[in-house]
Amino acid sequence: MIAALWGIPIATLIAMNSFRGKFLVKTIFNSLIGIPTVALGFLLFLTFSREKGPLGFLGLLYTPTAIIIGEALLITPIIVSLAITAIEAVDPEIVNLAKTLGASESQASFAVLKEALSGIILAGVASFNRAIGELGIAQFVGGFIAGYTELLTTGIWVELQIGNIETSIALMIILLTLVFAINLALNIIQRRRKWAPLLYSET
Repeated sequence: MIAALWGIPIATLIAMNSFRGKFLVKTIFNSLIGIPTVALGFLLFLTFSREKGPLGFLGLLYTPTAIIIGEALLITPIIVSLAITAIEAVDPEIVNLAKTLGASESQASFAVLKEALSGIILAGVASFNRAIGELGIAQFVGGFIAGYTELLTTGIWVELQIGNIETSIALMIILLTLVFAINLALNIIQRRRKWAPLLYSET
């Protein structure tokens, strides 16, 4: 949700405006989708390090906040890239029609976002799936503090290292159940939204 707060506006600005270097900006975001989580986690570790990190004075290292920031940064390129694709797929005439009817730039943008909502939801689902199964960032900036910064993914890794195979399997089942349940719920919501206008028209 935090990544969407800045990711969707960025995608909207890029998709709905023509400027020099637009192709390069889109290429950068597309490339960052594949950034290794270990690399990003290490960079954030250096940034939040209490000894030499530029943001070390904030005391964020080995806290849930650091993990949240790291995960949000990790999935931002996914949200931006997929949202750009969804917005650019909307018929440009919608913007012209909205402005003809007296809509402002922001209102026209909201009209486009409404048409691209399915693609934006897909971007959110893909981002969630990427974040919930992430391990590298959680290791570097969260550590393995039980009951504080230990996640399901780090818990699986820790239990495996100490030989608790059964516990690792149980945590894996919980993680997969969460992923499938949340994705199923989102798909149901999206499907109901898709068919709602047809149902209303029939009644």
